[in-house]
Amino acid sequence: MNLISSTSRPWTRLRCGGAVIRTPPRVSTAVGFSTLSFPFYPHLLLDVSGRSFIASAKKKNSRSEPVLKPSITDEVSMDGDEDDGGVEDEILLEGFESDELIEDDEDYDDEYFDEEPETSAGDGAGGGGICLAGTAWDKKALQIAEEVVVSFDGELGIYAFKTLLNATIQVRIERLTNKSGSPDMTDIEAFSRKYRTQLDEAEANGSIPANVSLEVSSPGVERIVRIPEDLERFKDRNLYVKYVTEITDTVPSSEFDGIFRLISFDSEARSCTWGLADVRVNREKAGKGRPLNKKQKEWRLITPVDSLQLVRFYSEI
Repeated sequence: MNLISSTSRPWTRLRCGGAVIRTPPRVSTAVGFSTLSFPFYPHLLLDVSGRSFIASAKKKNSRSEPVLKPSITDEVSMDGDEDDGGVEDEILLEGFESDELIEDDEDYDDEYFDEEPETSAGDGAGGGGICLAGTAWDKKALQIAEEVVVSFDGELGIYAFKTLLNATIQVRIERLTNKSGSPDMTDIEAFSRKYRTQLDEAEANGSIPANVSLEVSSPGVERIVRIPEDLERFKDRNLYVKYVTEITDTVPSSEFDGIFRLISFDSEARSCTWGLADVRVNREKAGKGRPLNKKQKEWRLITPVDSLQLVRFYSEI
């Protein structure tokens, strides 16, 4: 008689580039009349590469970061050698809803992924800064983290620190000795090991509760730049910039955005001079397949520091 038996294993939490991914339970199926056994996965497998990334699944009504009305960079056009050949083909996808893939399972994303909240400056996560839950132990946990990072002699720093009510500590560290500010896996492992040892000692003497969970990661591919302290540090990076124009008696304040490179930062005048970044979204304004033209390369924007609403790394990946 052919017998088929199966056993399941519980959910596993994978941490990849700052994101926690829940993978579906693995079910092992064995056929009774054979010595062979093989894994059977009832759900789609997640291919986790070696690169840092953030995985998310959102319903059709989820909002991504809004694209503002045409920015001032759209006004930078060609030198006069424009032709109709520069018009790009557009592919319009209409009427395509995520429900067509998920069918009747409206809770698909809730089942497999933890949807991350929108990043904001100082949120203790992707936006950097410190965000404490207000527990009796979170200030002690922060103190220990700051003592640990000092032991790395200025090579590492705390980009973000956050405590949660479920006894979880989330730390994002940065490397202070390279241009990107990103730590490697050796840095993350070294900090985690030292911090975990100090937390265990604090648990033993009752300073923090037992079984505190620790999550350590990098700032992320599109880290938020702290204003104004990190502007000069990352002036060679391609940056997404959201800013507002000054309010006058005749013109109300307006919000704009663009992909720029910081040309200079005047700390005394508290102003920034920006140029267009050499990225695809800017090059396409000159025509398909063309580089930045002379007018685009010479274009400059001066903004007061106080007008900057958001500055973060921009990645074309």
